[in-house]
Amino acid sequence: MIQDQFGRRLHDLRISVTDRCNFRCPYCMPAEVFGESYKFLPKDEILTFEEIARLTGIFAGLGVSKIRVTGGEPLLRTDLHILIGMLAEIDGVEDLTLTTNGYLLTQRAQELKDAGLKRITVSLDTLDNEIFRQMNGRGFDPQRVLEGIQAAADAGLSPIKINSVVQKGVNDHTLVDLARHFKGTGHIVRFIEYMDVGNRNGWKWDQVVPAQEIVRLIDAEMPLEPAESNYPGEVASRHRYLDGQGEIGVIASVTQPFCAGCTRARISTDGQLFTCLFASRGLSLRDPLRDGADDAQMTEMISNVWSNRTDRYSEERTELAAAENAPQKVEMYQIGG
Repeated sequence: MIQDQFGRRLHDLRISVTDRCNFRCPYCMPAEVFGESYKFLPKDEILTFEEIARLTGIFAGLGVSKIRVTGGEPLLRTDLHILIGMLAEIDGVEDLTLTTNGYLLTQRAQELKDAGLKRITVSLDTLDNEIFRQMNGRGFDPQRVLEGIQAAADAGLSPIKINSVVQKGVNDHTLVDLARHFKGTGHIVRFIEYMDVGNRNGWKWDQVVPAQEIVRLIDAEMPLEPAESNYPGEVASRHRYLDGQGEIGVIASVTQPFCAGCTRARISTDGQLFTCLFASRGLSLRDPLRDGADDAQMTEMISNVWSNRTDRYSEERTELAAAENAPQKVEMYQIGG
């Protein structure tokens, strides 16, 4: 088990399997930037399933036990269930999950479960039709996502988590309705403070709804109490409904940074290793793989990167954002959330 410069161990790996998405959410892939003429990665630059599985096995040997498949929108990757089956068979992988916008989930949930997927997270920012159409940038209604969530539940993918990015003046007035809709279902809604991920979403401090305010709004309608974390390094702070009808989570990367407990590494669609969601540069793992590096060499390379890790962007956000030559950050669609 390896640790970085702050004693944080490597435990979680997030793997982006495609940089493409069928949504154009303004906070991730704004349509004015990612239009019809935008050139995504060509196929030969994207990690193959075999390369992903090999890298996952190497990371498992370094202590990683939790794998999350992301995108872009991972369900756009052809035959994704085959990759899930390959990952599910790797020794040391105890928790295999996937994050999706849910739009294609109805027809894919059962095959993913059958392949070995344990659970799933679905992004759903609001139930309001008009606001959802605005926030996904494609004019889609939330009903198809809700049907996907039900299909996942029917398939036995549990617990299901629903991620909602909260933006002031956009969807913050609908968050109580979202919490109420899933209360008592066994699904867990996690409200995420709007973050400055990437370089193109025009993020500003005054667009953030603080976690404390999110909890206050829900507590006023459906009383809550704090709950203990499920495990060290859990990103969401938990709050239980007093009537026993479930819980919510709040991810407060902006107002209550959790860098000190971060155990996550990320692999981009083209095989670069990133040690922070807000990193500027990654290290190519694809190139040495394709150049013939053996597992011992890859292990040493990954260990060196993690052992020298000092990332804590969210704790340094104010200072870094104010810098005259603030570094460019990797885009979220390239490495997932």
